[in-house]
Amino acid sequence: GVETLGVEIARQVRECAGKDPDAVVITHAGGGNLTGTARGLLAAGCTSTRIVACSVDLAGLHMASDTDFNRKSFTTGHTGFGVPFATWPDRVDVPRNAARSLRYMDEYQLVSQGEVFYVTELLAKLEGLERGPAGNTSLTAAVTLARQMDRDQVVVVQETEYTGAGKHHNSQLSFARDMGIEVRRGDPKDNQPGVRIIIPERLDQVQGKPQSMDKLRLSYLKNAAKAHP
Repeated sequence: GVETLGVEIARQVRECAGKDPDAVVITHAGGGNLTGTARGLLAAGCTSTRIVACSVDLAGLHMASDTDFNRKSFTTGHTGFGVPFATWPDRVDVPRNAARSLRYMDEYQLVSQGEVFYVTELLAKLEGLERGPAGNTSLTAAVTLARQMDRDQVVVVQETEYTGAGKHHNSQLSFARDMGIEVRRGDPKDNQPGVRIIIPERLDQVQGKPQSMDKLRLSYLKNAAKAHP
């Protein structure tokens, strides 16, 4: 079904723009969303479309720790899932995971929690679309990508998870404060997962940062060597 979504993206962009999408930004957690969409785009002939993964950067928080788990403000679409499942997809409880995201991603963009909260509020005020923050992860990365692209290029925001799952950003921020997390406006470069959430003051501060693809590939090889010495 997710592959069908990739085909639909190709068809709809060709209909409205007369060309293939230059980039499709896909929120990455377990890898199924990215793998399926990318395969659909390839099946539709979009061989030059950049597949851009994106996750909320939760570096330093361990998802197996109850303490760390409750100091994050995102349920999915973060590096606590995205990096482990990219570098070793067969960590699941089935013999072989069908999601092989590292085969398909050309880039991996990381965004902070505060940047996503800012874009979530922006979308609600400008467009009247009130979605859960995890549903705006790829939109946040697309803001950064759009600055780097030509005016006539097309970037598609693909997001299917948690777009309205009752996890309002104000509730998430209230919970963060209750857990002792500092929440304030400022430069998102000062963000530290589990310690402080910095919400940008201006749109140009939504910058994100790239995750090293070579580092991910090396981790994949190390995991493969452990499993198959």
